[in-house]
Order: sequence, then structure tokens, then C-alpha cells
Amino acid sequence: LTASIMVLTLFAGVAVAQKFAFVDTDYILQNIPSYNAAQEQLNKISEEYETEIAAEYQKIEEMYKTYQAERVLLTDEMRKQREEEIINKERETKELQAKYFGPEGDLAKKREELVKPIQDAVFKAVKELSAEGSYAVIFDSASGASILYSNPRYDLSDEVLQKLGYKN
Repeated sequence: LTASIMVLTLFAGVAVAQKFAFVDTDYILQNIPSYNAAQEQLNKISEEYETEIAAEYQKIEEMYKTYQAERVLLTDEMRKQREEEIINKERETKELQAKYFGPEGDLAKKREELVKPIQDAVFKAVKELSAEGSYAVIFDSASGASILYSNPRYDLSDEVLQKLGYKN
């Protein structure tokens, strides 16, 4: 019994000595100009892709309307050929959409290229601050971590920005 009391006392002492902090990665990233530039570039690329895809779907719509208008005048073979053209165009457009916006698509690759190095630098700065301040845990309040209350004095977001060389 005394051994378990000693163990509980030891754990209670360790728990009190642990330091916790939090950062807001959304706030940090919004204060890094290269991140904002990367986001603008990704938005521009995304808009260009969306415009291209919309134009392709418009072509499909026009092909279908023309087919509907001329359907009664077409032979069975011509109808089948037109239907196949529309189906093929729709399949090609869906493939293009997946190529641009899919999980392994062009936009995801560009995001990885532009944003991941910035995120890695933020993570490295947080890790360094954790070691320097002897923090046991640093929470990210932006990622939906379940923090009911956080004292602003433990917010290390500005320190992360400083470590990255940015002033706020």
C-alpha cells in the first residue's frame, strides 16, 4: 500500500512539472507571406482548371442538344455514333477532372510542392520551441484539438513566427 502511494505521489509530482502550450497553425501560416503567395498561386491554378472543365462540360451539353435536335433525322448507325461521341467526351472530361483535382492530381502535387516545405518549417520551429521550453505537449488549436480553455500566455504562435524569421 505504501509503495502504491509513493508511486501515485511520484506521478502527481511529474504531472505538475509537465509544461503544456499551444499554437494556432492557421494564424502562423496566415502571417507567412510565402504561404499566402502559395495559396494565391494554387487558387489561380484551381480557377484555370475549373474554367477548362466547365468549358468541356459546356461542349458536352451542346453536343447533346444538337443530337436531340437532329435525332429524328439520323439513321440508327448515326445515332449510335453520336451517342458514343457524347459518352466518350464525357468520360474524357471526367478523366481530365480527376487528373486535375484527384487525390494524386496536378493540384494536389502543386500543393505538396508549394505548401509542404512551409508546413515542415513551422513544424521544425514548434519542435525547437518545445525542446527549448521543455514543453511536454504543444497543442494546435487550429486543428480542432479539444481545448476547452487556453490561457493566451501559453500561446507560442508568435514565437514560432519569430523563429521562422517573421515579425508580427
